[in-house]
Amino acid sequence: AAASSATGLPASARRSARPPGSRRARPHGPVLALLRLMNGPADHLHARASAAASAPRGGWRAALSLAYERRGGRTVLARREHVGPLVVQRPLYPEGGEVCHTILVHPPAGIAGGDSLSVDLRLGEGAQVLVTTPGAGKWYRSAGRPGALAQRIEVGAGGVCEWLPQESIVYDGALGELSTEVRLQGDACFVGTEMLCFGRTASGECFRHGELAMRTRIARDGRPLWLERGVLAGGNALLDAAVGMRGCPVSGSFVVASPRCDAALLEAWRGIASEAGEGAATLLPGLLLARWLGPA
Repeated sequence: AAASSATGLPASARRSARPPGSRRARPHGPVLALLRLMNGPADHLHARASAAASAPRGGWRAALSLAYERRGGRTVLARREHVGPLVVQRPLYPEGGEVCHTILVHPPAGIAGGDSLSVDLRLGEGAQVLVTTPGAGKWYRSAGRPGALAQRIEVGAGGVCEWLPQESIVYDGALGELSTEVRLQGDACFVGTEMLCFGRTASGECFRHGELAMRTRIARDGRPLWLERGVLAGGNALLDAAVGMRGCPVSGSFVVASPRCDAALLEAWRGIASEAGEGAATLLPGLLLARWLGPA
């Protein structure tokens, strides 16, 4: 749920979201190093990602732009524009008018080599939005051209964006470029999650070929809070290394960017442990980051 509480954080940042079969315990060890982290010029980073998403490739080209506004005590989807097979269903209000739930729909159900997709969200001051997808995303096997997905989110002061897509399955042989940029103003709050499954494990497939390049930038009032980029290649030693995936096919990341992130929130997250897989959380100025590695 996305509604704010007395803590000022959305419910998704406060609830335990405990996986089935989990138990409460204090984890051990440092935050899991899933990818190589390299702080660099973020503008250059996302310029490259945007160029990749807009370059002619011969695959599907799709773009979706959504703008939300706070009108009285209600958040409304004030504008939506789309090109190609990337749309949204009608706005939903399961929590009441304060929070607008939106489901992103991509009819092809996945990204193939040569596809270029972009999603642009803009939340006005005080708007509260939860965005999700109806099912797992997919990065399909490529014949040689990479697919690209560029995600840009802007949240005005007092706004809350919960970016909670379903997991993505990275097929063996996939070539992908994933870029996410979040721009926050004032006391805006962003809650985001990303879960990746490398290989179709149910059919015995492993991620032996291909590559997924990931870039993330979160900034508040123009100042970076979190910069991350990494490349995970099929068959690479990082898949089994202790500083990488540790032989696990699934990685999950959860981030809360809010001025209200504090030690109490960190302790609440560190009180969660799963009997399957391993996770950890850390607190940075204005940001909480949690990671998880485990089975599919």
